[in-house]
Amino acid sequence: MQHLIDPMDLTKEEIDGILHLAQNIIKDKEKYSDKCHGKKLATLFYEPSTRTRLSFESAMMELGGNVLGFSEASSSSATKGESVEDTVRVVGCFADIIAMRHPNEGAPKLASMYSPVPVINAGDGGHNHPTQTLTDLLTIIEEKGHLDDFTIGLCGDLKFGRTVHSLIKALSRYKNVKFVLISPKELKVPEYIITEVIKPAGLMYEEVESLEENIGKLDVLYMTRVQRERFFNEADYVRLKDTYILDKAKMKLAKEDMRILHPLPRVNEIATAVDKDPRAAYFRQVMNGKYVRMALILTLLGISE
Repeated sequence: MQHLIDPMDLTKEEIDGILHLAQNIIKDKEKYSDKCHGKKLATLFYEPSTRTRLSFESAMMELGGNVLGFSEASSSSATKGESVEDTVRVVGCFADIIAMRHPNEGAPKLASMYSPVPVINAGDGGHNHPTQTLTDLLTIIEEKGHLDDFTIGLCGDLKFGRTVHSLIKALSRYKNVKFVLISPKELKVPEYIITEVIKPAGLMYEEVESLEENIGKLDVLYMTRVQRERFFNEADYVRLKDTYILDKAKMKLAKEDMRILHPLPRVNEIATAVDKDPRAAYFRQVMNGKYVRMALILTLLGISE
């Protein structure tokens, strides 16, 4: 039985296989509309979510399966003190696969050690968000045609941003990817990402503070919000939250074929005027998330094309 807790749980070949399956689903949705008939997905979301939870539910429904679960910890037996371990043991009696989001880093990993069915990490604290990473990879392929030989700028909260950490890990397996890490000093990418992921892969990187001075060299710009929920100090959040705002003026400095990604939700780091720019791929990215989760569910359930 296979789980997906960290993007590095999958080999490069397995990732490529999931992305290829997702592209096949995009081309022929009807072919896959009954593949999960009789199967159930449990969504155990101990932390608020709109996109990820609904994306998982929509994915399972479009495969012909059913969904059960809860959308916040307060509506689960966690309020009675039930452990994650016991919860997955129980839910595994009712469902064929589990998607879990939890504010505590490592909770989905713990769940996978006790679950009788596959567990998908749908985000654990500031740690990992592997299905968002698969979504990001699929979007880059759909928009740019390849995952090798390009320069990606990651901008905003690189310290707490689990989507950033997961994406860097995944892209480190591809050739000639250059990272431009754009953030204030207080929100720099954790040192282990540099020393344990980027450097061992032999990839080029630079850490900078200015978006304007670097946007022109990018093939992909991955914007992130400064996350209020990850700060212990409200004053620090207020001081840093508007550090980077992508607007039409900055877009004039970018390449004509650059693409903008964002894991969403956004606050004000991308001006709504940018939404009409054909380079804005973040809502197409949301749709790709549904297709890649369909492919992942099929893969972990061992359902062949």
